[in-house]
Amino acid sequence: MSGVALALEVVVVFFLALFLLHRYGDFRKQHRMVLFATLLAWFLCFLIVFILPLDVSTTIYNQCEIDNQVHLVASNTFIRDNSSNASVFPTQRVSKSCHKPWSYIPDGILPVFWRVVYWTSQFLTWLLIPFMQSYARSGGFSISGKIKTALIENAIYYGTYLLIFCSLLIYVAVTPKWHLSWSDLRTIGITAANTWGLFLLVLLLGYGLVEIPRSYWRASCHGQLLAKTYFKAAKLMTEKADAEENLEDVMEDVRTVNETIKYNHPLRKCIDTILRKCPVEYQEKLGRNMDDYEDFDDKGNPYPSKKSLVKLHKKVIYAVQRHNRTQVQWQILLDEAFHLEDVAKNETSLTHQFVHSFPSAEPPGWISKYLYTPTAEWYWECVFRRWCYRVLAVLLCMFSAAVVWSECTFFSTQPVLSLFAVFIQLAERDYNYVYIEMACFVTIFFLCYCVYSTVFRIRVFNYYYLAPHHQTDAYSLQFSGMLFCRLTPPLCLNFLGVIHMDSTISHQERKQTAYNSIMGSMQVLSFIANGFYIYYPMLIVLLCIATYFSLGTRCLNLLGFQQFMGENDLTSDLVDEGRELIRRERRKRQRTEDGENRRRDWRERYSEQRERYAGRSRSVYSELKETDGSSTDSGRAQSRRDRNDKVELLQDVEPLDFTGEEPLETDNRRYAGGHYLSTSASRSRIFDDCEEGQSHTFNFRYKFNKHAVACDTSKTVLDALNTNKIFKKIKKDNLDKEIVIQRSTGEVPRAAVKADFPCCLIEKDERP
Repeated sequence: MSGVALALEVVVVFFLALFLLHRYGDFRKQHRMVLFATLLAWFLCFLIVFILPLDVSTTIYNQCEIDNQVHLVASNTFIRDNSSNASVFPTQRVSKSCHKPWSYIPDGILPVFWRVVYWTSQFLTWLLIPFMQSYARSGGFSISGKIKTALIENAIYYGTYLLIFCSLLIYVAVTPKWHLSWSDLRTIGITAANTWGLFLLVLLLGYGLVEIPRSYWRASCHGQLLAKTYFKAAKLMTEKADAEENLEDVMEDVRTVNETIKYNHPLRKCIDTILRKCPVEYQEKLGRNMDDYEDFDDKGNPYPSKKSLVKLHKKVIYAVQRHNRTQVQWQILLDEAFHLEDVAKNETSLTHQFVHSFPSAEPPGWISKYLYTPTAEWYWECVFRRWCYRVLAVLLCMFSAAVVWSECTFFSTQPVLSLFAVFIQLAERDYNYVYIEMACFVTIFFLCYCVYSTVFRIRVFNYYYLAPHHQTDAYSLQFSGMLFCRLTPPLCLNFLGVIHMDSTISHQERKQTAYNSIMGSMQVLSFIANGFYIYYPMLIVLLCIATYFSLGTRCLNLLGFQQFMGENDLTSDLVDEGRELIRRERRKRQRTEDGENRRRDWRERYSEQRERYAGRSRSVYSELKETDGSSTDSGRAQSRRDRNDKVELLQDVEPLDFTGEEPLETDNRRYAGGHYLSTSASRSRIFDDCEEGQSHTFNFRYKFNKHAVACDTSKTVLDALNTNKIFKKIKKDNLDKEIVIQRSTGEVPRAAVKADFPCCLIEKDERP
């Protein structure tokens, strides 16, 4: 069973890493080496987490065997020294019965396994992945160009480590009292890496231990969760507009370069590579500049250099990826907001049937038909879910308190104060290996969840961001793999210290785990083993207090980074703005679905009429077949013409998209290409569908913050701005100042416009 357990966990961990990589990465578009390096990094880190409980149970069994041998030797010695009393005292030295665990791994396997896993992960995190990060970010057009760029960018990175290593070697060489072997130097390197990881680990753990239980508790409060969703919608709309504007600017640069470099220019291949990275709609607009077939003339106008094209290529990759990510995030956030609003509406339902505003177009599966029925969904979403989340939040809070207490007291061995060490030692007395392995796995999993979830939530100026649904770029994937490889070894080493399985910290003479054996003796650097490793984790208490009072959120708010804070006026304004945006998107989606339903009904009605008409035509044809041949031919021809005319008429005419919110104005309708188009603008609501020119949105920037504003044909720019609560607040705070409105695009960019300028002339998503 030992080999089966180890092999089974290796397979499970591999598929877990593959599933996460598929969720966050894109197998079809991203480079194979990037995916392989990320998969290998995640696989090795998760492997350490899953295999370490087996190492603990195996070590406990080996310690039992060692204790039995010591007792046997002690008993034999006592018998030889006290032969006259041999019949009395040997019965007090009965050896304990050691039961081999079901997941026992024979000696010699785990040390080799840990050595391969650890050094491979360290090679990835310190050497290979940083190089591949620069390679993935490079805008070069060839492999050699990407490698050259990556080497130049990592020269300072690698040079710093080389300088530190050489300085340590010189210090050791000139110090007579230090006689370090190769094993000691290796231990110093491992200690340095673990110290760096522990420093970051405590910061992430202190945040996750508080934020994770609190996030589940807040998820049970439906009103607060919906308000936060509105807040996120307002911020994401601003980011989405900024991403679209950035993409437009980059595509304008691409268009200029594409028109400058002709078809036979030496750099035309680079332009073609850049064009292939552009979205499809822009590729159709740009195309290749081959209409005039002008020959390349190096004596004419100046052409962009290859270095500038490399920078442009890099900008295109980033702009397209950011635009795609914000589009997907917007759709996901809309679905979440619609679902939360549906929950709020269904809470007062007397039928206890959950009704979706936008039912799924896919046919329901057997789970939805027989298990997760509308009634079961109503009870889960409106009754049980909030209580389940609250119970889970309380349990996680208790677990977090146990972790904080154990991190502050794990150095005490007499008495044992660490709660996790107490649980493991109680199970060790009865050799309950299943409980030991489950307790170790649950504890490590909770610690990893607190740390890794914090890593997955990190977002610094959109430079590093893990987005699900295949929207994570190559650089962020590799950065997460690098970070996991640096955090997992010190996390597991800290866990072994918490349960008193690390003799360097507990100062107990007992058999070391195979994982500790590859780390070496930390006593080579006693100030780290007896100082930093013991007292630095106590900083978790201060970090938990700071997270509980949201000090980081408040600091970010003061610095201008808008965060969700319930008592803040700006937060309330953004929540109101997000609510209006969600309401507008709901109307747009509702109109789209209504139009699709009407077209579907029309197609079904038309198909029935066509079948009836075809039946009548066949009967007429059979009757006419019995008459004269010439009459038959003329009748059949006339029938075919009539039918074709009717079919053509039915295919051309499309049902009108009429709703009760807007009056039907036939005076402003015209016929074009078989479709009835409306040229009248809706004035009932300012957030109506703007796809037909009725309304649209633009953005205004004030002190580096952008906000979305909706307008229609009846408003001026100032009228549209006055509908935004944030603008009215800014206007109120600056009554003594004159309002100056500048456009970001248009015929004259950065040109000032009057306050009574029609907002319908402001381009969609423009930023005045």
